[in-house]
Amino acid sequence: MAEADPVIASDTPATEEAPATAPKKRRWRRIALMAVVPLLLLIGGFVYWSSLQGKVATDNAYVQQDRVSISAEVGGQIVEVLVADGDRVKPGQLLFRIDPRPYEVQIAEANAAIAQAQASRTALTSDPDLTGASISAAREDIAFAEANFARKDALYKKGFLTKAEHDAAQHQVNQAREELRLAQARKASAESKLAEGAAVPGQNPAIAAGEAKKAGAELNLSRTEVRAPAAGTVTQADRLQIGQQIVQGLPVLTLVEDGSSYVEANFKETDLDDMRVGQRAEIRVDAYPGLVLKGEVETIGAGTGSEFSVLPAQNATGNWVKVTQRVPVKIRITSKSPRRLIAGLSTDVTVFTDDR
Repeated sequence: MAEADPVIASDTPATEEAPATAPKKRRWRRIALMAVVPLLLLIGGFVYWSSLQGKVATDNAYVQQDRVSISAEVGGQIVEVLVADGDRVKPGQLLFRIDPRPYEVQIAEANAAIAQAQASRTALTSDPDLTGASISAAREDIAFAEANFARKDALYKKGFLTKAEHDAAQHQVNQAREELRLAQARKASAESKLAEGAAVPGQNPAIAAGEAKKAGAELNLSRTEVRAPAAGTVTQADRLQIGQQIVQGLPVLTLVEDGSSYVEANFKETDLDDMRVGQRAEIRVDAYPGLVLKGEVETIGAGTGSEFSVLPAQNATGNWVKVTQRVPVKIRITSKSPRRLIAGLSTDVTVFTDDR
């Protein structure tokens, strides 16, 4: 027992020294944390700020595609429909057909008008008034009447002829001269019916009118077959029903053109300072995670979205609040997408403004 006392006495200072060292370590740890955490925040903020330099981004962007509204150039009843929603068509492919019979009747009427004009022209060319035979006969009658009058006038002056017979001979001369004028007028009238107008030289006007009417009817007949103006995908074809009456010029289906996809990104007006046409862009499509497409700034809108809305905002009152405006920017897709792009898909667009 006596030997154990010194050992106990020697352990007493060590137990008093340990509690004093632990608070010092904790204080240094707190100081280090207080210094490192703000430093890390500053470094992280600088890295984030640096990552935002030289580019602007927006998630207010959507895939757009050129769309063609298909309408019939002639009215009529639909007799055949060859496409449905989602069908892909080639340029010139037949979409639907309108009843051609009314326009075939118009062609027949035009052919009849041409035939009638041709028959009238043939009849006019054989008209005696046009040949000049009537004029020659009238001139012979004048010569005979004048010779007869000269003989009777000599007899009348010698007193061998009555005044009545003298006047009758004079009347025959006047009548023959008048008949010549009528024959010349009839010839001029016949020639005018065969005359050719300056607008259609070398062709009879009546025949030209018939052929023009026929050409119009043939054009309308060709328009009864409505074909695709470009390659694309058919939409809204449910409005095409056999037996439906088509109104000329009224759209009946829509064709979304192939290869016409682009992105319309609505950037804040504060992001446009360094943006230029031709700058590089990246496009991420929400529908296809991981898909990144390359693009290029093609156009920057000439006005904000609100300016081109149906009812532009008018802040004429005292309650006006300034709102950051959005400007539409067209992004042309320069890379080929492995997935089908559908009009209206949401996208995230980043434009690298440091690319000159």
